[in-house]
Amino acid sequence: MGSAISYQLAKQGAQVVGIDQFTPPHTLGSTHGESRITRLAIGEGWQFVPLAQRSHKLWREIEQQTGGYLLHTCGGIIITPEGQPNHLHAQRDFLGNTFSAADAFGIAHERLAAHEIVTRYPQFVLAGNEVGYFEPTAGYLKPEACVQAQLQLAEKYGASLRFGEAVQTIARRDGHTLVETNCGRYAAGTTIVAAGAWTPRILPTMDGRLTVRRQLLAWFALDGSVSYAPEDFPVFIWLWGTGANDAFYGFPEIGVDGRVRAIKVAAEQNEVETTADTVDRNVTPAEIAAMFEHHVAGKLQGVTGRCVKAATCLYTSTPTANFIIDRLPHAADTIVVSACSGHGFKHSAAIGEAVAQMAIEKSTPEILRPFAIPVTGVAS
Repeated sequence: MGSAISYQLAKQGAQVVGIDQFTPPHTLGSTHGESRITRLAIGEGWQFVPLAQRSHKLWREIEQQTGGYLLHTCGGIIITPEGQPNHLHAQRDFLGNTFSAADAFGIAHERLAAHEIVTRYPQFVLAGNEVGYFEPTAGYLKPEACVQAQLQLAEKYGASLRFGEAVQTIARRDGHTLVETNCGRYAAGTTIVAAGAWTPRILPTMDGRLTVRRQLLAWFALDGSVSYAPEDFPVFIWLWGTGANDAFYGFPEIGVDGRVRAIKVAAEQNEVETTADTVDRNVTPAEIAAMFEHHVAGKLQGVTGRCVKAATCLYTSTPTANFIIDRLPHAADTIVVSACSGHGFKHSAAIGEAVAQMAIEKSTPEILRPFAIPVTGVAS
């Protein structure tokens, strides 16, 4: 979000100072792991669809400006047993929501029965009672490349990017927002906080609204018996059971640093909370084995239990999995851009553009109105 906002603000001629305690792209937050699913019909709610659609256009514009390849369209499929509850991101009928969003916004898609899914994609091992939503324009983004491209453009348009500088406090002084770091003090016309999992610490008014959870990513080696190349296999979300953790998602074979044949899969857990400062970033063999046995084994042809790479990332979520993008109550010169509830990256280009408009024009664009801070229990 920070790279997108910095780029869009600078592009519009604003004086921009971007501050990051690390040197992005990095592996310590929520924007790494070589791939992020992108889709246009959003099962989390219709309010996200315009962001996804606009982001797809912006990714192509950024590609043209930088010469990079950021958005890979390989198609995407959501699978769940027909007639069974399918819970994801606080939604009770994620698949049904996806179909209704596609119909409402005219997004090309297909409804596939189980035999049609395995005929097209024999990599999936199905029970026979599944139904699938297929979207040909879905695919994946390269998050590190997206961040780097937008930072490159931000600097091209005059932004000052200050890395290795940690924000210590954001406080009110004489009616204005003051940002203090380990290197200095800043007072801007508008302060935009896109701090992800660090938001609850540096913005105490948001503490209690956001929950940070550690998530696991794993790359499992392929045995070569079936192709997982992007031209032969889509990104997928598979809601295979009725339990809170009976879902996982994955990608075609992209490679691990270009050397090993493997596919990345990931799941979501919603029970254990953490913080950005105390999270355990190590992944144990037991965690890897549990992920493979619970999700992958018996469901994907040709995927072995040999993990060639693993990582963690952080989800910063609201109880409803909605976003928060709004001016702070009693601090109208400060905009908070978090949480993104584990499904924000695909929308980040459009969010950057809209937040830049919000900062410059001093009003909230219509596309961001659904993400206002809930009124109940607002702290001052």
